[in-house]
Amino acid sequence: MARDMILWPMGALALLTFIILTLIPVRRFRAAFAGKVKAHDFKLGESANVPPHVSLVNRNYMNLLELPQLFYVICLMLYVTDRVDMLSYKMAWGYVALRGLHSAIHITFNNVFLRLTVFALSNFVLIAMWALFFFQRPY
Repeated sequence: MARDMILWPMGALALLTFIILTLIPVRRFRAAFAGKVKAHDFKLGESANVPPHVSLVNRNYMNLLELPQLFYVICLMLYVTDRVDMLSYKMAWGYVALRGLHSAIHITFNNVFLRLTVFALSNFVLIAMWALFFFQRPY
């Protein structure tokens, strides 16, 4: 398998992050135009006056800048060491799909149990990617 294939799931996760980033001002401006928030509500982050549906997008964006950093690192490690195989490629896409589903749940109906389940599954995939990298024999 061509090692550069691992760049596609990385790009997809970056795209998801940019989409969520774009939703932050969209939801903030909508709330402001509806009179639900004022500019000072964001002076020190987000005040208690910010409606949950506006805050959730920002929180989801922060989630996408936290643990996924380890995803980018493991993908780059696979790329640099030329150890991209079908399993790592499928796991990478699985991680991205789970993070996409997590984001969709988080910023829409936000069922906490379902969101936690998907989040935990994505973390297991990420941990497995790291474990396979260090414990699987290179070709």
